Amino acid sequence: MPNLRRIYNAHAYDTDAPAGSYWDATLPAAPAYPALDGGRRTGVAIVGAGYTGLSAALHLARDHGEAPLVIDAAQPGWGASGRNAGFCGFGGAKLGDAEIIRRFGEQDLRSFYSAQKEAVALVRGLTSTGGIAAEAQAEGEYCLAHSAQAARALPELAAGLSRYAGVDCPVLTAQEMRQEGLHGDGFHGGLLLPEGFGLNPGKYAAGLARQAQQAGAVIHGGTPALSVHEDPGGSYAIETPTGRIQADRLIVASNGYSSDNLPGWLRGRYLPVVSHIMVTRPLTDAEKQAQGWTTRRIAYDTRNLLHYFRLLPDNRVLFGMRGTSNITPGSVQQMRRRIRRDFEAMFPVLAQAETEYHWSGLVCLTRGLTPYAGRIGEWDRAWTGLGYHGGGVAMATYTGRLLAGLAAGRPYDSPLPGLMQAVPRPFPLSRLRRHCLPAAYAFYGIKDRL
Repeated sequence: MPNLRRIYNAHAYDTDAPAGSYWDATLPAAPAYPALDGGRRTGVAIVGAGYTGLSAALHLARDHGEAPLVIDAAQPGWGASGRNAGFCGFGGAKLGDAEIIRRFGEQDLRSFYSAQKEAVALVRGLTSTGGIAAEAQAEGEYCLAHSAQAARALPELAAGLSRYAGVDCPVLTAQEMRQEGLHGDGFHGGLLLPEGFGLNPGKYAAGLARQAQQAGAVIHGGTPALSVHEDPGGSYAIETPTGRIQADRLIVASNGYSSDNLPGWLRGRYLPVVSHIMVTRPLTDAEKQAQGWTTRRIAYDTRNLLHYFRLLPDNRVLFGMRGTSNITPGSVQQMRRRIRRDFEAMFPVLAQAETEYHWSGLVCLTRGLTPYAGRIGEWDRAWTGLGYHGGGVAMATYTGRLLAGLAAGRPYDSPLPGLMQAVPRPFPLSRLRRHCLPAAYAFYGIKDRL
């Protein structure tokens, strides 16, 4: 795309290429949101139609009576919001609790857990009584110990969640995990977190877009932002292929699919990393029983380079992991073999359950390993939300609502945790930050095997 400074090759941002995900196959055919033709003047412009931008648009329109203008280079949900695994639960930061306490204090950790609980409740409300049918599945999520050492740390993790989050998380042995309906090779026990649940992320994104439009937001797909800058008069100008959008207020919600110059303040402050997902053919009842996998709860393991998996409503298995440091046809094929190898090692009984879908997408990290919701540099009426570290279903929805309140001048009652207000620092050698990933993956891979 002209003028944009992205850190991955063009294949990763090709909006004409479908993701090829299982979720795409579950979505009914629907008319595309039309491209913006010409210029436009608006009170609030939102760049990006993923969960953050769509949630901001929905809450601006429904709660504050605004008519925001949303643009996206592709269609709503094309990026990470339509490619993720559909895990709605605690998350948003990669920073451990002890380090959060050291940097921000115990009270801020409690505040952040409160925000995470509110984020899950927000999505639960939108998918239960808010008119968005997103195939919500069983309540609760499993954190599985990948080693004996990790299993010994589970009681301390459960105690911390009780103390700071106010939730009771039973610690389970490997045998108890099997009785719960989730058995795999290398499981050394687990923790049951009561807050999370699974959903269809594609249907959730489509539902957010539909609800936002019905509430009064205007959404245009196929409309890339080519530049964003502040005009001398204090408004914001967004250049598109067909004209200029002039906005009194601005929300940039592009997250891991951002550009380093859209606007320039973003340069080096975010790091997209590649995540890969595969989905099998539907399992037979005999296969599920033989593997010992019958639960519909979402699950992930304790590796630094984690695996995450769930049994979908039609009995397919979804299995995901981190891996490559680029998105090219060659790296995708390499990862297709690697993810299959890890899947079969963990669930050997399912070795004959063929892969029917495989796709990739970008997860967004910050240098401080915490999400950010706040102003764009020194711009007075411009905000962004980014860096959900793989926990974006709930946290991006919540952040979108936060940004809506800021843009409307009426912040929501919930206090914003200090760690979410900490301005992301640029990565060192920011232009080369992606090229440091292979070394990081090698280091964390060694740690995971110890």
